[in-house]
Amino acid sequence: MRAAAVLFATLYLLHALVAAGNTLLSGLHLWLFAGGLYVAYGALFLPLAAGLAAAVLAGFLCDAMSPLAFGTQAVLFAAAHVAVFNARERLQREETAVQVLVVLVLNAALFLVLSLLRLRLMHGVAGAGARLLSDLVWSEAILATVTPWFFALQAQTLVALRLQPARAA
Repeated sequence: MRAAAVLFATLYLLHALVAAGNTLLSGLHLWLFAGGLYVAYGALFLPLAAGLAAAVLAGFLCDAMSPLAFGTQAVLFAAAHVAVFNARERLQREETAVQVLVVLVLNAALFLVLSLLRLRLMHGVAGAGARLLSDLVWSEAILATVTPWFFALQAQTLVALRLQPARAA
């Protein structure tokens, strides 16, 4: 379970970076969502229990700032983790392009589900479609850029603490 704790520490850093980014972008009326990045590494490379624990804890961390019922993102992150974990043997998960694609697909799916849940809480959602599409496109573009860096950070943190063997380059 030490691997889950270390992975959660990197996800906590991600949460802080996303929050800072969203603060900077608030003047532009943009909101970044990185849900796929919270789930993907643990689902692709860690044992089920460790990756799932980190994903659920990250979901609770995201839930703390969400207008939805507490636990919503934790449940969605857990479901996404299990789905990717069950498919990972059929993926070429060492390939950077595959890792980025997994993050982007997970992120889009989680974003859409959470957006639909949030729209139920709002009144006057007539103009929400364009805003949601803009947020999703910008989130996906930024995640496509930072995913290799963040995966390397997570892998090297686990390797440095001797919780995971070094992967071939």
